[in-house]
Amino acid sequence: MADRVGRSLRLTNWWVWVLPAAFLGYLFLYPVFRMLGYSLEAGAFGELTRPRVLSSTWFTIWQALVSTVLTLVAAVPLTWVLSRFNFVGKSLVRALVTIPFVLPTVVVGAAFLGLMPRGVGAILAAHVFFNIAVVVRTVGGVWSRIDRKLEDAARVLGASPLRAAWSVTFPLLCPALFSAAAIVFLFCFASFGTVLILGGGRLRTIEVEIYQQAVNFGDLPVAAALAVLQLVFVVIALWVSSRWQRHTNIDFTAETALPKPQGRQGAVVALIVSLSLGLLSLPIWALIRASFGGWSFSAPGQSLDPLRAVGNSLLYSCIATVIATVIGVLAARAIAASRSRTSSLFDTGLMLPLGTSAVTVGFGFLLALDWPVDLRGTSALVPLAHALLATPFVVRAALPLLRSIRPQLREAAAVLGASPARVWREIDFPIVARAVMVGAGLAAVVSLGEFGATSFVVRPSSVTVPTLIFRLLGRPGTASYAQAMALAVVLAAMTAVIVLVIDRLRGEQAGTF
Repeated sequence: MADRVGRSLRLTNWWVWVLPAAFLGYLFLYPVFRMLGYSLEAGAFGELTRPRVLSSTWFTIWQALVSTVLTLVAAVPLTWVLSRFNFVGKSLVRALVTIPFVLPTVVVGAAFLGLMPRGVGAILAAHVFFNIAVVVRTVGGVWSRIDRKLEDAARVLGASPLRAAWSVTFPLLCPALFSAAAIVFLFCFASFGTVLILGGGRLRTIEVEIYQQAVNFGDLPVAAALAVLQLVFVVIALWVSSRWQRHTNIDFTAETALPKPQGRQGAVVALIVSLSLGLLSLPIWALIRASFGGWSFSAPGQSLDPLRAVGNSLLYSCIATVIATVIGVLAARAIAASRSRTSSLFDTGLMLPLGTSAVTVGFGFLLALDWPVDLRGTSALVPLAHALLATPFVVRAALPLLRSIRPQLREAAAVLGASPARVWREIDFPIVARAVMVGAGLAAVVSLGEFGATSFVVRPSSVTVPTLIFRLLGRPGTASYAQAMALAVVLAAMTAVIVLVIDRLRGEQAGTF
């Protein structure tokens, strides 16, 4: 009886593979192979040696390296504070530090445009602002589980605090630091909206070069070859990050109660927290100040109607969130039901859109989605692109909890006569519901702020807030500039509210990201 029930439950899991696999295959793998075939057929890879392309590639690599180093230097002190001490307001500080990472790239670009002139300095500063949360979250999770007694033992043996940290703590943190560095490098390498706004057209990453080759010059073969080249870099960065993450599986002690900072230590903690939050808030205050005079929201034209853009963004966000949540939950169920290599490969495949540049996704849509139905002239591409980029967040939120459910619970319910749908409704869903809401919230944030893919597929009559901000920044006059800043404030506020709600929903078992 138990074998028959178990076999029945396994068979019902097959159908949950179909929709996520078709979704990933048609919207991601098919466009990637079309881009590769198109660039090979046109012989475009030989064009990658052009001076302009080489200059963009070199700038992409060195600015990503410098941004990564600066991010680590800026984030490590705050990571030390949040992972080694307990103090009043710590959860709020952690949430506030996370907000810059989920802000739309056009908002970050607009904020630094109001703070400093365009150029390399602004791009590097924006990348540091954007990625500090990556280091805090990635390294802090490991640092908080390193036994403090290890450093205490080194101190007893005569080591100074600096020597104890260098000899004991740093070697244990190295895998997490290198993993975080690889992720930061990837985000800086694939930077688009920030560089497009702050570079002023002179400074170009590969992302910006793809956009300009496709949109400004109409050279689709070269754009396709650049997209394939960037995808190779992305896969290498993800491989490096994954390799270092595997080295973090050390038998650290479980996280215990953290001490409160006392005396001079308390002053240092207060200084680091105040300085970090102060510096992170500067671009936001500059954005708010620059928005004064731009709150009239009078529509200069149908394609530049701010209220229409807000409505479009909310509509696309709702549609994309529903699609990403359904696909993500089905995919998480399929992956959690099996420990096979196929399941592992499927999990990795679903994560690829998260690491792939949004510009590559949007360009792939524009190049490939003319079969079996030509979707390229429709507004449907916008929520589909957003859903593709948001689905990995739902999977990562739901998967750990679905894997934690004991199979015996499902089998017992089935023995008592429950159908597979009722087993999901009565057992799985109550456990995973909170994590699914977190994933859905992250999907909404991704959709609201998505700019890279949207810039390729959006129609003039269905412009979104991020694309409208970029268009307004490209128009002459202080009125358009102030209106762009005001829209950026609105978009940042919506994102911040969702992030704060997510942070309250997240618990110790709410999934990992």
